[in-house]
Amino acid sequence: MTAQHHGKHVPRRMTDSPALAEYRRFFATALRNPTTVGAATPTSKAVARTVARFLPTTGSPTVVELGPGTGSLSDEIHTRLPATGRHVGIELNEDLVRHLRARLPGMESVHADARELRHTLTRLGVDSADAIVSSIPWSLLAADVQRDILDQCRRVLTPEGRFTALTCLPMQHSPAGKRFRTELHSTFAEVGTRIVWRNLPPLLHYACTGPLPERD
Repeated sequence: MTAQHHGKHVPRRMTDSPALAEYRRFFATALRNPTTVGAATPTSKAVARTVARFLPTTGSPTVVELGPGTGSLSDEIHTRLPATGRHVGIELNEDLVRHLRARLPGMESVHADARELRHTLTRLGVDSADAIVSSIPWSLLAADVQRDILDQCRRVLTPEGRFTALTCLPMQHSPAGKRFRTELHSTFAEVGTRIVWRNLPPLLHYACTGPLPERD
């Protein structure tokens, strides 16, 4: 596309839309870190709305995001939270943490590993969480890592706390996907699922409540 300037054709500078810029950032991160990113594209608005509907809207809830990535869920979560709520994002990729801090100043973005959940929340002065939203790639995690992170989630959630996780739909039949489902049923009293087709790839949304007592 060109624009006329003093009788000459001058190329018009093209800029990425915010959505395209987010896609580029997410895709580049996925290429650099294929073992820590569960998909090659950020989640859709439809997924974000589905997740946000599961979160508390009254009182002063604390919501923790594990692996917020570029923040594709974070906007809807933050909009859903009441003004007195607290929104904490724990992200392993340092570049994405800087991006999140610049784009979403209302979320406390922390550079940390989900395996250090309890320590990280203690450092932030968070005694418990009312909800945990997870976008980490569960199907890529070893069995002991899955169990350790879920155990920490169970410990930090309030008795009425809610846990939600997203996994790629095709991965539910993989050994790691089946193991994750089993671990969820061992960690929470109620485990619900919903498929979100309006995403590429389609996602399986787990919605869990009732953290169970500590396992032997």
